[in-house]
Amino acid sequence: MRILTGIQPSGTPHLGNYFGYFKQNIDLLGEEENLLMIADLHALTTVHNAQELRTFRQELSKDFLACGFDPSRGTLFFQSYVPEHTELSWILSCSTPMGLLERAVSYKDKVQQGLEANVGLFTYPVLQAADILIYDADVVPVGKDQKQHIEIARDIAQKFNHRYGSDLLSAPEPRIVENVAVIPGTDGQKMSKSYGNTIPMFGEEKVIKKAIMGIVTDSTTMEEPKNPENCVVYALHSLLLDESEKNALADRYRAGGLGYGDAKKLFFEAFMDYFGPLRERRSNLKEKDVQDVILQGSARARAIAGATIERVRTAVGLR
Repeated sequence: MRILTGIQPSGTPHLGNYFGYFKQNIDLLGEEENLLMIADLHALTTVHNAQELRTFRQELSKDFLACGFDPSRGTLFFQSYVPEHTELSWILSCSTPMGLLERAVSYKDKVQQGLEANVGLFTYPVLQAADILIYDADVVPVGKDQKQHIEIARDIAQKFNHRYGSDLLSAPEPRIVENVAVIPGTDGQKMSKSYGNTIPMFGEEKVIKKAIMGIVTDSTTMEEPKNPENCVVYALHSLLLDESEKNALADRYRAGGLGYGDAKKLFFEAFMDYFGPLRERRSNLKEKDVQDVILQGSARARAIAGATIERVRTAVGLR
C-alpha cells in the first residue's frame, strides 16, 4: 500500500502543526510505502517572494527531520523537483469539468479570507489531483475538512479513465484522521499563522515564553478552583502529557491555589522539555545533509511518477 501526504511550505511551524500534521505522519513511517511531499508549487498561490519560498521549503525539510522523519523508512521530496506533477495537471485539466472546480469550497473560502482570486488558486484541485494520481496512491490521510479534495481527485480520475481507458489512473481512498482535535491558539481560536496566535516549535526561547505567557485566561483568582476543561492553558499543556499526568494537572486546577501565571510557567517548562530534543536535533542538522535527503527523495518520487506519466502520454496520444 502506498500512502501519500503533503504540506505547503508557508512559514514557521507551530504547536498546532506538530500535533495536527507532523506527529501523525511521522508515526505512519514504515507502514507500507510512505511519500511525504513538500508542496512548493501549491505555495506559489500565496507566497510571492522567491527567497521566502526557498527559505520556507528548506526550513520545513529541517523541521520534518528534527521531528523524527527517517529517510530510510519514507520518501521526503519537493513537489517542484518532480515535473511530472505539472505535466499531468495540464493533461487532467483538459478533461476536468469547470463545474467540478466551481463547487470546490476551498477556493471560495480562501477568496473570502482575502487571498487573490487567481487562476492558480481556482485550478488548485487539479494540481492536487495530479499530485495524488501521479503516484498511484492507495491512501491519502486527511482531516474531515479536506475530504472534498480527495473526492475531486477521484472524480477527475474517473472522468479521465472514462475518456481514455479504464484503470489508467488509480483513484485513492481518503483516510479520515478522526482523533486529531482542533488545537487552540493563544487567543482561544484555532491555532493558525493567519490569526497570529501560534506557539512556534523551533522559535527562540524568549519568543516561545512570550507567546505562552500571553495565553488568554479568565479573571478567576489564584485561590479559586478552575475548570481545566474551559482553560486554554490546560488544553495546550495537556497535549504534552500522558494520561496520569493530565489527570494530576487537572486535579491541581480544580483544587485551587494554582494561579494562571504559575500554570503558564509549568506549561513553558513542559514545552521546552518535550521539544528540547527535537530543537537540539534541528540545530545539529547540516544544510548539505538536508539537501541530500530531498534530492534522493525527489529522485525516488520521480521514478514512480515517470511510470504513470508514460502510461498517460501513450493514452492521450503524446507517445
